[in-house]
Amino acid sequence: MAAGAAARMGDDQLDLELVKRVQAGDNSAFDLLVRKYQHRIGAVVYRFVPDHAESQDVTQEAFIRAYRAMGNFRGDSQFYTWLYRIAVNTAKNHLVATKRRPPTADIAADDAEHHAGAGRLHDHDTPEHQLLRQEIERSVSDTVAGLPEDLRQAITLREVDGRSYEEIAQLMQCPIGTVRSRIFRAREAIDRQLRPLMDNERVRP
Repeated sequence: MAAGAAARMGDDQLDLELVKRVQAGDNSAFDLLVRKYQHRIGAVVYRFVPDHAESQDVTQEAFIRAYRAMGNFRGDSQFYTWLYRIAVNTAKNHLVATKRRPPTADIAADDAEHHAGAGRLHDHDTPEHQLLRQEIERSVSDTVAGLPEDLRQAITLREVDGRSYEEIAQLMQCPIGTVRSRIFRAREAIDRQLRPLMDNERVRP
């Protein structure tokens, strides 16, 4: 697997693993997500609320809303895309509540994917995080390479090529339920390899 593809897949799996930990009651995992995305979400909010102090408050409110809604996240989209939409809605609601008109043009929803790829894991790109990213990429690449062909094809089409479940079902000539099962099993295999890395990251001071 190419390094870029492993990086994309590894970062998405890292987010999913953190989300699962939050859903299981691990607040420190949510802290990691905040640290990872706070600057990028803050930049999104600032486009709507161009006042530094005010945008910080709105950004904090967006993360609070995301935390409360975390149980609804199922991994059907990238976590950043989901978080981005919450941030945009929070910023718009803030403008309406303060009797200001939201901008007529948004960043297109599809552009959230572009913004998500622009700075992955770089908000806190310390040497430790660079090493973690390299370990994640290597772990994901090795794990995917060792998957059965049907699981490897399904997860690659989903996470690397960005195909929908319907498209994957057509390409693999199988029911959508089978596609979901294969992707779930592939993600579980990757998660098992990432958990030791995440445990080490969680206990860092």
